[in-house]
Amino acid sequence: MEDKNIIELFQSRSEEALSACENKFGAYCRTVAGNILRDAEDAKECVNDAFLAVWNLIPPNSPENLKAFAGRITRNIAMSRLRKKLAQKRGGGEAEIALSEFDECIPEKGSVEKEIESREITAAIEKFLYSNPEEKRNIFIRRYWYMFSVSEIAESYGMTEAKVKSILFRMRKELKNKLEKEGFF
Repeated sequence: MEDKNIIELFQSRSEEALSACENKFGAYCRTVAGNILRDAEDAKECVNDAFLAVWNLIPPNSPENLKAFAGRITRNIAMSRLRKKLAQKRGGGEAEIALSEFDECIPEKGSVEKEIESREITAAIEKFLYSNPEEKRNIFIRRYWYMFSVSEIAESYGMTEAKVKSILFRMRKELKNKLEKEGFF
């Protein structure tokens, strides 16, 4: 079923929209949540919560890319759940490690207080990513958006873990320098 047909089902409040969304994007969304949470049951619950959120957001929204819309909602819910888990029990999860690596590249929380500044930093990061070759950009996105482990990335690209770590380290350093030059620190 096409995205526009699924969106029409959501807009007409047909419960068929939820099953169509699950059939088309369920595996993708479970992968997104699973890479963050590293727990299949939690990932499944996040996807259910995400599809409920999609139900509540369409209408009034009418996303151009339903997969990205559902994926972003799933990721946000999974990140919230991860923060709650980590607040209860400090652990060495892959997402926490990835986020701690990325922390050195972006300004501290609170220094970017206004929404417009948040959009500007997002645009600067996107510009940085698209200035890099596709392979490097995809490695960066897999690590810091989808929360893949370094070993998973290395395996999928036929690289050593050391090479992936090196690429990520250099990209974080370049991003930090770029953001510093643009006055985000």
